[in-house]
Amino acid sequence: MINFNELSRGICSGYVYNFQQVVFLRLSMMQNISRNRRDIFVILALLFFTFAVYSQGFNHDFVNFDDPKYVIENPDVRSGLSLKGTVWAFTTTHASNWHPLTWLSHMLDIELFGLSAGWHHMTSLLFHIFNTLLLFFVLQRMTKAFYRSLFVAALFALHPLHVESVAWIAERKDVLSTFFWMLVMYSYVLYVERPLWSRYCFILLFFILGLLSKPMLVTLPFVLLLLDFWPLKRFKLAERTSSKDGDSDKTLPLSRLIVEKIPLFVIVILFSTVTFFAQQKGGAVVSLAKSPFNLRLENSFVSYIRYIIKMFWPFNLSVFYPPSARTLSIWLAGGAVFLLLVITIFVLRKIKSHPYLSVGWFWYVGTLVPVIGLVQVGAQSMADRYTYIPIIGLFILLAWGIADALKKWKYSKAVLSFSGGIILITLTICSWVQTGYWKNSITLFEHAINVTSHNYMAHYNLGIALSDQERYGEALSHLQETIKIRPYHYQAHKNLGIILGQRGNLKESVYHLEKAIRIKPDYADAHVNLGVALNRLGRSEEAVEHYYKALTMEPDDANTHFNLGVALARIGSLDNAVFHFKEALAINPDDIDARDNLDTLLKIMEEGSRYSR
Repeated sequence: MINFNELSRGICSGYVYNFQQVVFLRLSMMQNISRNRRDIFVILALLFFTFAVYSQGFNHDFVNFDDPKYVIENPDVRSGLSLKGTVWAFTTTHASNWHPLTWLSHMLDIELFGLSAGWHHMTSLLFHIFNTLLLFFVLQRMTKAFYRSLFVAALFALHPLHVESVAWIAERKDVLSTFFWMLVMYSYVLYVERPLWSRYCFILLFFILGLLSKPMLVTLPFVLLLLDFWPLKRFKLAERTSSKDGDSDKTLPLSRLIVEKIPLFVIVILFSTVTFFAQQKGGAVVSLAKSPFNLRLENSFVSYIRYIIKMFWPFNLSVFYPPSARTLSIWLAGGAVFLLLVITIFVLRKIKSHPYLSVGWFWYVGTLVPVIGLVQVGAQSMADRYTYIPIIGLFILLAWGIADALKKWKYSKAVLSFSGGIILITLTICSWVQTGYWKNSITLFEHAINVTSHNYMAHYNLGIALSDQERYGEALSHLQETIKIRPYHYQAHKNLGIILGQRGNLKESVYHLEKAIRIKPDYADAHVNLGVALNRLGRSEEAVEHYYKALTMEPDDANTHFNLGVALARIGSLDNAVFHFKEALAINPDDIDARDNLDTLLKIMEEGSRYSR
């Protein structure tokens, strides 16, 4: 017999249950929509502030430090994209590097925007924004920690240490190579989620493209191993074999993970070899005689700590940090080693309970190895641009470490939100100010002189910039200061000689040009300008000798042929003068002075021939 009371109660309870489920689902959907809107809002806010900081670059110029050799005085790049230019990009070691994809990116900018510096700056900013987004998406996908991932991405986007990589057109290789670094990481996460050969091929593709942009990616396979440990948890230490995390079935032997990356290590060896020979051929690798290994080692330890200090206190940043004295203070070097050991021991002790500390720390230490100075490339003791990728490790360490340290505190969310906002606002202001120094060469190097001492490179480049604006008195003082700091700076001697010659002080001009040649005998430009000064002093036969020496080094220089023609005509060697004027016109058909001088000489020779008949 049917109990209608029980049936009615059952039906009612069913309706109530279904109603509760509908309400719950509706509330969940509303919460998800609200959360999604909030997430989109904070991401858009991050992009807005990043764009606001760097968009002032649209009104900035090229600077005279590497930008000329990369773009404005590089005929192969200035020709835009072409088959000839592409072949050049893949075969040249110009600027002491082999990074064909970087050359192609500059050529594309020329093709699209010409020599409008602002658009070149915008391209670099666009890559920086892509890098920021990719970093956030990768971390969020690996860790499922939205706000910690966002905070790391925000630090990456807005930290003043990254201004150099974004605001310096010649450092396009930083933002471009990091774009492919992030694509490798994202592809790797997809591969871990579903290990397919097709997905692994994308890892290889993006890895090669990144190395074709800058060899900084040589440490990326080691970073992938770190990510295998945390947060991907693909392997565990012996002490961490417990399956309480529910992911023990995902773990693999470390040896298998290393074998998995053998193709990447092979590519690293090949690209490292090519890069070393390219830098050595270009003269960028400093010999042990000029920079002893013990000094390099000491400077490396100190630089590790200095970068950390600049991360927390990003002031007095400079485009160039002059090298230290021949020996560093033993206390300074010893203190740096001690701090590095203390931090390393601390993170290793916490490796089981807080694995992100070790991952973040060894990311920082490991990715800095190629640029820390053990193989000295360039004259700088350190460089802000070198932190573009390495400092991400410290950002991860801080974001997860601070959040975990405060998670049991009642007001942790409020404190983290408030303090995080203050930090990011402060960094935004600092980056805005730092980006402003990159407006032009004068503002950039005046700032470098103000925040560093004995900065010969800043004085030299400021002197050149002032000379370009015909502010010769100011230029002279900075070039003289360059020589005072570094007496054997042959470029400063050469440019000092040129300015003195332009001002009529020919004897001093000859002294400095001869000094430049004694320091660097194969300095063609110094030979040419010495020839000009000697010719003006009436010592044309000596001038001719220097022009011929310059031509042995640069036989296709139209200016040298022209000046040689002038000197030869002056000493009566008209036939030879005609030959070199013709050579100058063959190289540069638009040289009006060479055309006029050639026509004049031919008329004189024709009249002389008639007179002799």
